[in-house]
Amino acid sequence: MTKILIVGGGYAGLYTARGLERQLGAAEAEITIVDPLPYMTYLPFLPEVAAGSIEPRHAVVSLRRHLSRTRVIQASVTFVDHAAKVATIQPELGEASTLEYDVIVMTAGSVSRTFPIAGVADEAIGMKTIEEAAAVRDRLIGNFARAAALPLGPERDRLLTTVVVGGGFAGIETIAELRDFATHLLSRFPEITFDEVRFHLVEAMGRIMPEVSATTADWVVEDLRKRGVDVHLETQLQSAQDGVCELSTGDRFGSDLIIWTAGVMANPVVRKTDLPLDDRGRITALATLQVAKDGVVVPGAWTAGDVSAVPDKSKTPGPGGFCVPNAQHAVRQAKLLSKNIVAVLRDEAPREYIHDNLGAVAGLGIGNGVFQSGKIAIKGPLAWLAHRGYHVMAMPMWERKLRVFGGWWNNFWLGRDIVELSAREQPRVAFETFASRPKPKVDA
Repeated sequence: MTKILIVGGGYAGLYTARGLERQLGAAEAEITIVDPLPYMTYLPFLPEVAAGSIEPRHAVVSLRRHLSRTRVIQASVTFVDHAAKVATIQPELGEASTLEYDVIVMTAGSVSRTFPIAGVADEAIGMKTIEEAAAVRDRLIGNFARAAALPLGPERDRLLTTVVVGGGFAGIETIAELRDFATHLLSRFPEITFDEVRFHLVEAMGRIMPEVSATTADWVVEDLRKRGVDVHLETQLQSAQDGVCELSTGDRFGSDLIIWTAGVMANPVVRKTDLPLDDRGRITALATLQVAKDGVVVPGAWTAGDVSAVPDKSKTPGPGGFCVPNAQHAVRQAKLLSKNIVAVLRDEAPREYIHDNLGAVAGLGIGNGVFQSGKIAIKGPLAWLAHRGYHVMAMPMWERKLRVFGGWWNNFWLGRDIVELSAREQPRVAFETFASRPKPKVDA
């Protein structure tokens, strides 16, 4: 029986495991997937989770529920010795152990890429995990509640100021959805006016959203500005020390919510392997998704998704000739990856990954969006419907699709839920506050 180890349970890992389950019999292969989290997160939905349009649990897919024949190990891979075909596994509790395999699939995804800017590591939060998106939602609502009880002044201004660093799709969707959500919250907080709520988008380049045309990008900037977002182009965040943002333009303002979306990098777990990497820390591969060193296949090793450097064979290749790290590539690569693994196991030739970009679509708040495919650009409600339609269909598993759609339907009639549950981060506080304790013993 062939032992297949999948490192990472994101898009690529989940789809690869499902594909292998369908194509390989129970007696043909033993499939194991290792990830610190027991679920896959559908990243394009994170801005809507942060804006209260989607419940956090609806934007994730349980690995154990949807992988019937795959062994799921909730742990971290701390080292891979592919020469010996052994991986070291470290669970949250207990001692590390080793796991032997015949075939390894590296689909560990990506993490937020940051720079050594003072205060960012201590004050900012990313938009890469479901936990971050849920925390942003709670923080925004909580800040409104705290600010409403304060008089005018610096502390109130700080609570009502949100900063998003990075003008790619993640940053634009995040700030647009949060701005829309904040405007909705004003109806519940009459003590706060529209002009008091400040949103700042900081982008180092001269334009946003490089995946769309300059004309479309300019329209998005103007739309954001009309809705009360201060867009700072060709501007860098120089410090966020103690929550005070200092920009390269000289602007300076305090913020209690700084969101970092300025790029991603391959999961550092790949550096703890003997697999070949490029200068950006990605696993080098062929278009067949086989790991390769200097064009020579590394037997028994495969990769896909954000952690890989896969040649882009489409008509419009990405930067450097490689597939860009996005969900569109990860899902499609994974579907081919499982087929190629099976093909090689059965002494057949693997196929190359070739996928032409279907276009780019972004949600900019309820009823507003932008879509670009080639020279065709759609803006406003139609683009918003296209955004929701595409992503609800791309969301894995029908039970997840129905949960997401059901949440949208309920919100249409009932409005977004504005209850924040940040106290759940310390759930024992209320119990400990009032719990009876034994009286101290008196020394005879």
